[in-house]
Amino acid sequence: MKPINLAAIDIGSNGARLLIKRFDGLATAADRIEKLLFIRVPLRLGKDVFTLGKVSKERRKMMIQMMKGFKHFLKFYHVADFRACATSAMRDAENGQEVLQEIEKKTGIRLEIIGGHEEASLLYNNLLEKTDSHVGNFAYIDVGGGSTEVSLIHDGVLAESVSYDMGTLRLLSGHVAPETEARFKANLTRYAAEYEAIHIIGSGGNINKLNKLALHKPGQDPKALCLEELKRLYGVLSGLCIQDRQTRFGLKEDRADVIVPAADIFIKAGDYLKCDTILVPNISLADSIVDGLYEEIFAERMLGDADKDE
Repeated sequence: MKPINLAAIDIGSNGARLLIKRFDGLATAADRIEKLLFIRVPLRLGKDVFTLGKVSKERRKMMIQMMKGFKHFLKFYHVADFRACATSAMRDAENGQEVLQEIEKKTGIRLEIIGGHEEASLLYNNLLEKTDSHVGNFAYIDVGGGSTEVSLIHDGVLAESVSYDMGTLRLLSGHVAPETEARFKANLTRYAAEYEAIHIIGSGGNINKLNKLALHKPGQDPKALCLEELKRLYGVLSGLCIQDRQTRFGLKEDRADVIVPAADIFIKAGDYLKCDTILVPNISLADSIVDGLYEEIFAERMLGDADKDE
């Protein structure tokens, strides 16, 4: 299979991302995938949706201009195919479908809203390929601006997957129902009782940043974040105002506020699951979308070649 450029557009509740990769099926495993471009825009859809219930006119214009820009990059990098997905905020926006139709009309990009279960499935499929999670018990936790996805994996098989409307922007806006937090606690506590030695695998921009800020002990795996160190970081960050977090830790404004509730979610998950370490392999939804797209195209071409041979 000749090299092909593919892309993913991920419209989350906090940020929007464009990821373009080149896939070369003839190259060695180490060189098979090359990241050509990654752009993150602090769109913050959740600020509108979780307070107003819809996407505001101002944010709507921002989305259209952003998507027009993304389209130019798709052309510049000769992208053969792409998939554009929106998650929690757009799922909840009362004018979500109307916004999608306007975006497609003005940019030609069809944006699809995916449910929490599909979001978790996309992340899970990419997780199995990129981590050693085929033997043992793992809780894969992805914390976004609008929702938190938890997938329980037993010996490489997805045992249970639940999406909770409990993201960082929802928490900051006070729009997380007590029942949601109670269900999160009850399910994770049950997992700990039913499955032995559960390991947490964390994803999302906040846990990636927290792991970079963490003080790792000599000889410690740089992708392993101790819960004790996460609690220390949480204590420091939560004691600072947003501006001081930006200054002291070099955080961007749209990261400085959400990083604290994200840390809180992961700390609670660690306590409920009785796990003292969070593995942070730096896996994102955008990676999962574009890698999944390549697998679909590769499978179709292989099937086509087999039909020709017959």
